[in-house]
Amino acid sequence: MKVPFTWKVTGWFMIGWSQEFAVGEVRPLRYFGEDLVAYRDESGELHLLSAHCRHLGAHIGHGGKVVGDCVECPFHGWRWGPDGTNRYIPYQPDRPNKALRLRVFPVREQYGCVFAWYQPAGSEPQWELPDLFGKFPQFPTDRDAYYRPYPEFSRRAEREPVHPQVVAENGPDSAHFHYVHGATVTPVCLNWEAVDEEWRFLTGWPDARSDDPDKMALYIHSHFSGLGFAVSAFEGSSNHRLIFACTPVEDGYSDMFYSIWWPRRPGDMSDVPPDEVREHVEKRFLQTVWEDLDIWRHQEYIEHPALSKADAKPYMAMRKWATQFYEAPA
Repeated sequence: MKVPFTWKVTGWFMIGWSQEFAVGEVRPLRYFGEDLVAYRDESGELHLLSAHCRHLGAHIGHGGKVVGDCVECPFHGWRWGPDGTNRYIPYQPDRPNKALRLRVFPVREQYGCVFAWYQPAGSEPQWELPDLFGKFPQFPTDRDAYYRPYPEFSRRAEREPVHPQVVAENGPDSAHFHYVHGATVTPVCLNWEAVDEEWRFLTGWPDARSDDPDKMALYIHSHFSGLGFAVSAFEGSSNHRLIFACTPVEDGYSDMFYSIWWPRRPGDMSDVPPDEVREHVEKRFLQTVWEDLDIWRHQEYIEHPALSKADAKPYMAMRKWATQFYEAPA
């Protein structure tokens, strides 16, 4: 997908789920056009660094190992700390090379999801990662009231030709639900606003059993945190929560992450959803994002779209809001 803006987008981006990163494990990743190495140290802390050893360029993610809070290069055993500094050289143990440093990417884990901060020049986070369950204080809830999202209610799509802004622009688009998802009623965008790094919108699904057009069977409260991901709370006929994230891999491609927190049945204390619940969520909710993806894979980005009167204002407002996350040239 060709777009008139950079793929090096500033913000918090999802890079996986906590259960994928075991203690003592080293994993190669590629995001933001860079080779990365993720490792969970012996105390359980997760770290994300640039992948290539500053000694002779070996990829630490392929064959490296965890030693204490450091990651060791598989080529000559040089060890690198969580702050990116060289901590140890085995054949001169009392003289690490303090001038060398790997780039550190701030990492946060929340409710089983893993996020990394990216800014092209390496600046520290410009805003805090929002609390996924604290985003909607009008709905006080308990995290333990939901089944675990991973692995049963989580999905990943890798190296898709989709830019994060295209995913974000799906938010104010209610008309596509009938054509893409086969919705029998067309949802209504009831409210939207831009607040600093957040784009917030409220969507209502009219109650088909009522003659009152203002009566809604379902409300979807959604907040984008930058262009990296949206968190949504469903209110009404369904009361689940979800996150949908799009993370640039390199120019032209992104990975997508999707997780649902589904309410536990009354009296069910298990973290694992029963089979009938899994089948229901899979059929009704997990497949919808892939229906969107079938469109995005072949879509051309129109820089100056011929918008209808109904969607022009929120579309253009969102595009203007999005410009703040592009700190590198296209």
